[in-house]
Amino acid sequence: MRRILSLVLVVPVLLATAVARGDGGTFAASAAYALPSAAQPNGSDLSLPENWLTPPPVPVQLSQEELLGLWQSAGQAYGVPWNVLGAINKIESNFGRNMGPSSAGAIGWMQFMPSTWLRWGTDANADGLADPWNPVDAVYSAARYLAASGAATDIRRAIFAYNHADWYVNDVLALAQLYAGSGPGTALDVASPALAQVEARIQAAQSEVAKASEAYRDATSVARALAARAQEATARAGSLSLLSDELDAQKDAARVGADAYAAQLEADRLRRELEAARAALAALEEQAQAAASGQPAAQTGVYVFPVGGGAQAVTVSHGHHDYPAADIAAPEGSPLYALADGTVLYAWNADARCGTGFTFQAADGRTWTYCHLSYLSPLVAPGAQLRAGDPVGLVGATGHATGPHLHLQLQPATSYPQDEQWFQSFAGTAFRWSDDAGAARDGPAGPPVFHVVGPAE
Repeated sequence: MRRILSLVLVVPVLLATAVARGDGGTFAASAAYALPSAAQPNGSDLSLPENWLTPPPVPVQLSQEELLGLWQSAGQAYGVPWNVLGAINKIESNFGRNMGPSSAGAIGWMQFMPSTWLRWGTDANADGLADPWNPVDAVYSAARYLAASGAATDIRRAIFAYNHADWYVNDVLALAQLYAGSGPGTALDVASPALAQVEARIQAAQSEVAKASEAYRDATSVARALAARAQEATARAGSLSLLSDELDAQKDAARVGADAYAAQLEADRLRRELEAARAALAALEEQAQAAASGQPAAQTGVYVFPVGGGAQAVTVSHGHHDYPAADIAAPEGSPLYALADGTVLYAWNADARCGTGFTFQAADGRTWTYCHLSYLSPLVAPGAQLRAGDPVGLVGATGHATGPHLHLQLQPATSYPQDEQWFQSFAGTAFRWSDDAGAARDGPAGPPVFHVVGPAE
């Protein structure tokens, strides 16, 4: 049986007081202890915290000086450039500020998949546990994994093993070069170059989707109106008794019919442009997903307000025109987020009343429906797991809608979302009320704005 080689680490002073799980306690470390080698992954004897897949109640945050010391000591221990570790730390979790779990299931300071952590997770702080949420364990584990992936001879290949994307490798190396050339006192909290470019392109693509959606909607409305006029003109021509009047009416009907045909061609062209814009946005979102960090700032407990833009742009009425629901008005193309953790049940693009939308069941067992989206993220598909704050699409006016807004309701619609404590807690920050609290809630009764499509019986 092959013997696992060990490395000996002299613990830097700054790491001797690192917080183990963010609970205020510290660990004591001996002057020197053995680290597992990068030559072979862990066996079955790896010791993990009891809730190692769950974020700690108080995440650890390190100063710039502590970060530099940690990267340098871990890099020296496993023969990996410290600045590469720093760049990965920034891109993956923004120095422990956004530790997931990500939509893909990655966790901790260096965003390891759980299966990879079981193979390469390292107890670097000598507390007896390999904890992905602890910065010392996580950074040393990343260094060990990079070393095992060939960092000593081919750093690009090692980074690619960490995240299988060429753009990610380029991003890490560009940021690592910036860190390596930084002098004393230089701020490390900078945007990673390639990711910043992708995010800017995503914002531009979102704007294009919003504009294309509005243009297509307007063109479709014109085409339908002209088609109706053409039908009316044809019917009128057929009802006239005088031949001369009938011929004149037929000419008018032909002109209106030609206009209707041209309008439909224009609507079809704009539909193709909208589909192309949606595809481009989906591709950019997929590109950025692996390194995407952060969630909307408007969060309360396990809830996230579902529409981005803030109180200056987003408004909500206390009531609804026919039954308990919330119409959250926002500019076309405003970002939409999952309001809680949950599982997607249904997703659709062409419901007559709801338009584009989806239904998902939150972790607390309640079911929510989103309607009228101009764009639905391809990640929102039946069976997909959503985390609170995951991007799900853009505000639109598809289906039966008088303007851009998110129609949000519980399923069944037995109560108003606006009455929920979490919803009201966002008033003044994520949105503003568009009416008085005592305004009448219900207008004339009408049919639901959507219908739920279930499995065929």
